[in-house]
Amino acid sequence: MHPVLTLVIQRLALGLLLLLAASVLIFVGTQILPGDVAQAILGQGATEQALQNLRAELGLDQPAFTRYFEWLFNAVQGDLGTALSNGRDIASSISGRLQNTLFLASVAACISVPLAIFLGLLAVRYRDRWPDKLISAITLTSISLPEFLLGYVIMYFFSVKWGLFPSVSNINSGMTFFEKLNAVALPAMVLTLVVLAHMMRMTRAAILNVMQSAYIETAELKGLRRFTIIARHAMPNAIAPIVNVVMINLAYLVVGVVVIEVVFVYPGMGQYLVDHVAKRDVPVVQACGLIFATIYIGLNLLADIISILSNPRLRHPK
Repeated sequence: MHPVLTLVIQRLALGLLLLLAASVLIFVGTQILPGDVAQAILGQGATEQALQNLRAELGLDQPAFTRYFEWLFNAVQGDLGTALSNGRDIASSISGRLQNTLFLASVAACISVPLAIFLGLLAVRYRDRWPDKLISAITLTSISLPEFLLGYVIMYFFSVKWGLFPSVSNINSGMTFFEKLNAVALPAMVLTLVVLAHMMRMTRAAILNVMQSAYIETAELKGLRRFTIIARHAMPNAIAPIVNVVMINLAYLVVGVVVIEVVFVYPGMGQYLVDHVAKRDVPVVQACGLIFATIYIGLNLLADIISILSNPRLRHPK
């Protein structure tokens, strides 16, 4: 079997094992939460018989081992259960909110990824000069600030002070594409500033590491322009670590939007999760946690596979 195919199969198997381990942690974490789910639903005035009947109806009287495998089997089939707070099907409730979260993450990714790579190339081109120092200072400052603080500062200036964008990022299916872009402008701006520094610094470090190679010196001796050397010769050979950090930050854009969605009251997965955590709606928390874990592990798995395929020594072992 080809070495590349072997490594890809190993990564896929490892990803499935990680997802299984994550599902165990999610289930155990929701089960050890303090309080009684039945008591939270029926209130303090509920009788003991009513509590027992509700526990039997929810399956809480069964062993945890049985409940876990029943939940996992149903989740694999696409049945995420029913929300305890409103009795609605979780899968149908999540679908629209997941689309909103993916839309916000996609907008932020389309801005942050090209910008980070360009700034990384620019920082390498003007290494240790004022453009490099200015780019590093701005990106490190943005990543050092808490997300909620950055969100409120941007909201104050761009919405309250200047009135350029709405402070509440509410979107719906009846809005046009450009109306949605206008609505998500502020949360996308915050997410871009948060993930930009990671990708830019890794791009800069990876390219600088490659720039010390002998073939780069040969290209310089041939008289090629420095930016041409960086873009055409150094960048392709530094792609593996750059892809890894880009994928990790793309996963963060989807999984780590909880705080941003709450700040801007955005109808996405993060807001949905926070609302039902307050209601102690365990099935919803489990479903959201499983979806977030699947996206995060899936994108990291994709990064590993791309890194493997981008390595010529693995593609051509002879």
